[in-house]
Amino acid sequence: MIALAALAFPELSPYVFTIPGFEIFGVAIGPLPLRWYAVSYILGLFAGFAYVNRLIARPALYGGAVPPVTKTDVEDIFVWALVGIILGGRVGYVLFYQLPFDPGVLARDPLSILRVWDGGLSFHGGFIGVCLVIFFFARARKIPLLSFADLGAMLAPIPIFTVRLLGNFMNAELYGRHTDGPFGMIFPEGVAPNASGPPVAWDPVGKLWVYAGSEMPRHPSQIYEGLLEGLLPFILLGILAFRAKILCRPGLATGLFFLLYGLGRSIAENFRQPDAHIDFLFGGVTMGMLLSTPMWLAGAWLIWHAMKKTPAGAAN
Repeated sequence: MIALAALAFPELSPYVFTIPGFEIFGVAIGPLPLRWYAVSYILGLFAGFAYVNRLIARPALYGGAVPPVTKTDVEDIFVWALVGIILGGRVGYVLFYQLPFDPGVLARDPLSILRVWDGGLSFHGGFIGVCLVIFFFARARKIPLLSFADLGAMLAPIPIFTVRLLGNFMNAELYGRHTDGPFGMIFPEGVAPNASGPPVAWDPVGKLWVYAGSEMPRHPSQIYEGLLEGLLPFILLGILAFRAKILCRPGLATGLFFLLYGLGRSIAENFRQPDAHIDFLFGGVTMGMLLSTPMWLAGAWLIWHAMKKTPAGAAN
């Protein structure tokens, strides 16, 4: 029985707008939809990099010392960071979520590991990808690695928040487990071709949300994750940067982000529906919890390492 408090998924268009199909020299192109999922990445990263520019414009946050990067450095890494997130996310999804459970997936289709447009991105894969970008960029520009990573940690909660709410939620994906609580939502649990004529206005590829009629209220876990993994770390790290000057201790903001993300993800995983082809790994442990464990360990080490060092700007 569906709880009275359950809300229906709003079925808003997953597309911001669609450029109608057209021809160039007899070649048909389009229609070309711009999905909220793409907008969530672009908006989050632009907002994040704008925030970083504000941070490096305030030497007081570094104890009066010169910030470790320039505005030019921030601008130059933008595209590389986006590539690292998307490509790393796709490779990570195949390595973490497909290969262990379907070892022949790459043998059947080796190029599937690069087809990001097919769907399937792993946060932890994207995280590794952007960490590699930061490492090699810092090495090439001779930027202190941990101070550079700290700016990435300050930035990261913003795109995490936008992707969870504008990407995952608008796509009706990564929804939660069944609930009879007050926050339950009825999600469409599939899509199918629209056989009733031309594509519906919000879907140029001609698909419709599918309701079998047996759906039960689920936790809107995308919203939980946006708040726990994105908004909360953003607020806490911002307060600590402006009030406690954590950017004076290289690696401290990075370590705190690792711990905050790991905590938020582990809590949210208790409400999120596990992937159908994986389910629970053992007990109540999910793949998301398992992949967050190294972040907990690395975060604890980085905090310990940062706290034993003399903060930047301190009197000798």
